Amino acid sequence: MVSLGYSVFALDVSSAGVDFARSLGQQQTRPIHFVTGLMADLPCADASFDYLLAWNVIYHGNRDAVQESVSEIHRVLRPGGIFQGTMLSKNNRLFGQGREVAADTFVFEAEPDKSNPHFYCNQQELAALLDPMELLRVNDCEHERPGSYHLHFVAKKIYLQDLE
Repeated sequence: MVSLGYSVFALDVSSAGVDFARSLGQQQTRPIHFVTGLMADLPCADASFDYLLAWNVIYHGNRDAVQESVSEIHRVLRPGGIFQGTMLSKNNRLFGQGREVAADTFVFEAEPDKSNPHFYCNQQELAALLDPMELLRVNDCEHERPGSYHLHFVAKKIYLQDLE
């Protein structure tokens, strides 16, 4: 994206993640602005992005935490802005496994990378989470491991006059 002339802002909750991304970003011809922070509290002005990518990220938490992140994404997108992301699908082999800590939210203490809450939804629930954004496309895709289904989606922040 940077080589195409876009300004890029990258955020991760982990400083190690930001450091790793920064080391990769040094190969780019234009600077990338890296920040350590939370998806539910983006350090950005309202309507400041045309495009936001959240890949394998916002489903960490319960439904309320996911909704907070989606609301924050809606806040920082410009009208007509695009949100592309993934959510864990209820078709995922791990849905219903582990310890349920909230509705449709599970933790897996035996797996270190899954010991934090993971929220699962179906396409209809995803559309409700994204409202008032318009869900343009959603596919239930199997990732690299058999049974590791994720909803890949593209949504658009609609203009206020479209709501009337």
